[in-house]
This record gives sequence, structure tokens and C-alpha cells, in this order.
Amino acid sequence: MAEEKLSARTQLPVSAESQKPVLKKASEFPILEKQNWLIHLYYIQKDYEACKAVIKEQLQETHGLCEYAIYVQALIFRLEGNIQESLRLFQMCAFLSPQCADNLKQVARSLFLLGKHKAAIEVYNEAAKLNQKDWEICHNLGVCYIYLKQFDKAQDQLHNALHLNRHDLTYIMLGKIFLLKGDLDKAIEIYKKAVEFSPENTELLTTLGLLYLQLGIYQKAFEHLGNTLTYDPTNYKAILAAGSMMQTHGDFDVALTKYKVVACAVTESPPLWNNIGMCFFGKKKYVAAISCLKRANYLAPLDWKILYNLGLVHLTMQQYASAFHFLSAAINFQPKMGELYMLLAVALTNLEDTENAKRAYEEAVRLDKCNPLVNLNYAVLLYNQGEKRDALAQYQEMEKKVNLLKYSSSLEFDPEMVEVAQKLGAALQVGEALVWTKPVKDPKSKQQTASTSKAACFQQPLGSNQALGQAMSSAAAYRKLSSGAGGTSQLTKPPSLPLEPEPTVEAQPTEASAQTREK
Repeated sequence: MAEEKLSARTQLPVSAESQKPVLKKASEFPILEKQNWLIHLYYIQKDYEACKAVIKEQLQETHGLCEYAIYVQALIFRLEGNIQESLRLFQMCAFLSPQCADNLKQVARSLFLLGKHKAAIEVYNEAAKLNQKDWEICHNLGVCYIYLKQFDKAQDQLHNALHLNRHDLTYIMLGKIFLLKGDLDKAIEIYKKAVEFSPENTELLTTLGLLYLQLGIYQKAFEHLGNTLTYDPTNYKAILAAGSMMQTHGDFDVALTKYKVVACAVTESPPLWNNIGMCFFGKKKYVAAISCLKRANYLAPLDWKILYNLGLVHLTMQQYASAFHFLSAAINFQPKMGELYMLLAVALTNLEDTENAKRAYEEAVRLDKCNPLVNLNYAVLLYNQGEKRDALAQYQEMEKKVNLLKYSSSLEFDPEMVEVAQKLGAALQVGEALVWTKPVKDPKSKQQTASTSKAACFQQPLGSNQALGQAMSSAAAYRKLSSGAGGTSQLTKPPSLPLEPEPTVEAQPTEASAQTREK
């Protein structure tokens, strides 16, 4: 009996356990997102190979239905430059979850990177229907419209983005719209608001400083560039801009000190070597200037400004064939700049190609309606060729431009340009009331200088390379000698008080000399 009771007691737990339902293990159900945490961890650690291995395993287990794994793999493909494959995967994500705006945004982003801006706009509009308060959608729509050059629509979308949420990048893109329109004042207003919102953003401060520099407001430009260097002392754009300002005001040594700092950070910058070369040009170290400009030209062979400066330096060194080469190349890239044709004409004149020089001057006169140097140099060439009537017409046109510049701006004219204009005016017998008069304390010395300068004009032909203005103020004087078959010789500027005519100089027509004596 005792044994039977004991066996009954021992059998009770067994019967109780047998009554419980048998549950399946959790691992038997396919969990689609069970390794998402690991995929995310590898992705943020930028261990893309391990991430792709886990994604491959996850997609095999889920038969390609894990949305997050597909999403991250598409991001990795985009980072690797495989935009087309990333687009296909993002479209798969949008198919798995059609109500998710983020998937549509990524599809539109891939279309944008492929240059399909209209298709990207359509997808962004679909995403905006799902989430109307997403500033990023409005911002990206504005960027797409910028690439399609629909600036009004872009402006509206960027304003909507700022209304939803203010971001530095939106301000930058909105400012770029006004810069593309050529409206610098409104661009400055936008960047000022951006700086008020984010006063420590060095890109905004640098851009605002550069805009003030472009408008010639040097004090505000220096202030904003200084703020940029306060927050980021190694910001090469701000240092380069500050150095160019100092270079403009003639502080070449200080500018070169700034450029040395930039050269340590960005050694292969074409604007940097261009500015360094022009600093050496300002210090009259022409070989060093050419060396730096050649390096800039190597880094940016299609930059017309570098070619222009190379032509300028070669003109100063009287290497006219090299100057012609670089100026011709600059004209190919910038065919609407009259000053380039003028410098080309100066080089052609010194290469004794008068006909082509005249053609270059004609083109320069047609393109440049403000620079009096063009007409002055052309008048000098015509005078030396004996075409006094045409030279007088160019001289009168130069006088009109000078008068306009005197009234409209406080521009100081180059002394060499003034000297040549005075000599040419006397040679053409314009009269005593010339455009420029040099201030002289002693009236007797003033009268003597005027008369001797007239005599000098008739003793020798005027130089066609004497006045290149502010662009080139150190050009040597040029005159013709009677020896040989019209050979040329480069001399320094003649003295202001010549004692007597040199015997080798060509004599002027007797009629002009008689008229001078009458005066």
C-alpha cells in the first residue's frame, strides 16, 4: 500500500506537465529586423565590408524582405558611387513601404545625383504629400529648381524651408540664387540674416566678406573676414581674400606673408599662385612673377585671368612674342574684354605688325566704352603712322571718357598716361586747354615744362607702349630710330627737360614745326 501511494505521488507532476501545451521556440519564426541593430552599428562605424556581410545574411534569411537592410545597402552603394544600383534599391524600399516619405526622399536624391532633376522634383512632390512639414523636402526642391534655372520657384521653396526650419545651408542656397541673378545687394541681405542666425559659421562670414570686397566696401569686408579668422585661423579662403585686399592697397610684403600661410594648407591653388605672382610683379621681381604665374597656369590652364597676367608681365619685360601668345589665349576664353585687345595691339605694335594692331585696337574700341587708355594708345599708333585726323578723333573720344570718369568717380589716373596724353595733345595741336595739367608750384617752371614737353613731342614719335595705365604702369618708353630699315630700340623715359634734339631722331614735318614756333 505504501509503495502504491508513493508511486501515485511521483506520477502526479508528470501528468501535470503533460497537460501543458507545447510552445514553439521563438527562433522558428522569421524576424525580419533581428539584426538591424548590428547593421546600424557597423554602418555608423564605417565598417562597410562587415556591414554588407551582415546585410547579405539578413536578406537571405528574410528572402529579401528586410527593408532596413536594403535601405542601408543602398546608402553604401551611393557612397561607393554606384548611384544607379542605389536608386534601384531605394525604389524597392519605397515598394515595401509606400507610405514612408524617407524612402521617396532617397529615391529623389538618387535621381538628383544622376542629373534627372525633373524626375527628382516629381518624387519630392509625392514625398511632400506624405509629410508637408519636412523642411528638407522644400530645400531639395529649391535646389532642383536652381539646376533647372527656375529661380522664382526655387526661391519660393527655399523660403518655405526657412519658414519650417531655419538652416545655414538653406540661407547659402538662397543667397546663391541672387548671385546667379546678379543681385548682389539682396544676396548680401540674405547672408546678413544668415550670419545673425549663425554668427560662428565661417562659410557664411567668408562669403559675406567676399561680397563686400567685390563691391569695394573694404572695411566691412575686412571685418567679416577677420571674424572668420577668429573662429578658424586656418581658413584659407579668408586668408586669401584678406591678402588680396592688402595686395590691392600695395602692401605686397604683408600679402605675401598671408599667402605663405595659405600655401602650407593648400599648395595647389591656382588663385593663390596667381596672387603671389602679381605680388612679385608689384615688387618688380618679374622672373619670380612669371615662375609663379606659370605654376598657376599649369594648375588652371583655362583661367583667362592668369593668361592675362602672364601677358602683362611679358609686356613689361619687353618679351612681345610671349605676351602675344598668352594674350591671344586669354582672348579665346574672354572674347568680350576690350582691354585684352588693347594689350594685344601693344604687343603687335612692338612686333611691327601695324595692320593687325589696328584691327585689335578697333575691336578694343568697339568693346570698351569706358577705358580712355584704349583710345589713347590707338591715337598714338595712328599719329606715328601719320594718320593725324584719325588720331585726333581717338584723342577727342579719350577726352570724353576722361571727363565722364572725373565726374562719376574719384579715380586717379596713371602719371605715365597723363604724360603721354599731354604730349599727344600738343602734337595734335589740340590747344592749351588739355584734359590733364600737372600741378607745379613755380609758374615759370610750369611754363618751361610745358614748352619743352611740346618740343619733345615733335623731336620724336610718341611711344605706343608708354601708357598701359593702372594695369601696366612700368612699361618702358618706345621710339623709332632712323637707322636701318625702320629698326626699333627700347629706351628709358626721356628727361622732362631735354637740352637739345638728338641727331639720330627722325625730324617731323616742317609744317608742324612752323606752327609750333608761331605759338
